[in-house]
This record gives sequence, C-alpha cells and structure tokens, in this order.
Amino acid sequence: MTTRREKIEAMLVGDPEDIFLRYSLAMELDKEGDNQASLERFGELCRETPPYIPAFFMAGQQLVRLDRLEEARTVLRDGIEAARSQGDSHAAGEMSEFLASLGSYGE
Repeated sequence: MTTRREKIEAMLVGDPEDIFLRYSLAMELDKEGDNQASLERFGELCRETPPYIPAFFMAGQQLVRLDRLEEARTVLRDGIEAARSQGDSHAAGEMSEFLASLGSYGE
C-alpha cells in the first residue's frame, strides 16, 4: 500500500517546484517524526522568493515541540517580518500570538 508520503513524493517528481506539494511533504515528514528532514524542507520554503509564510509557523510549532525554543522564536520572528512584507497581517498576527505565548528569553 502506498503511503501518503510516497504519493506526495511521486507527485513531486512530476512537479518538483510545486510549493504546496513541498509543504505537504514537510508536514508529512513531521507527522512521521522525521524532524530533521521536515525542518530542512520548511527551511527551504522559508528561503523561497517570496517565502512561503505557512512554513514559518509550522517550523516554529515543530521546534517548540522539540523544546528548541530559541530557534522557534527566531523562525517566528522571521515569519512575522515576511508575512508583514507580503501584506499578510492575519498570518503575522497568528505567529505574533504564538511567539508571545512562548514567554521571554530566560523562561
């Protein structure tokens, strides 16, 4: 039986630049527990021109689950800036709220 990940990877062969398929693969890798590969994929999406805004939020959430709070804060701050530069105030607001929920540095 073909897994969801395998289906996404097969579709990416035909369209390797499809941003939603790439995002879906990162999400699937996260679900499977392959954190390193998932974060690498999210990172690629964050470095796109223009960056893919949802990738920042998902990477931030994953980093929090891995107890990598400083990295999460950095990703979220970058995501807020990217969202604002793209005029996506909704995403910027969601990431700002999540960042605020993490508390300040020394906590």
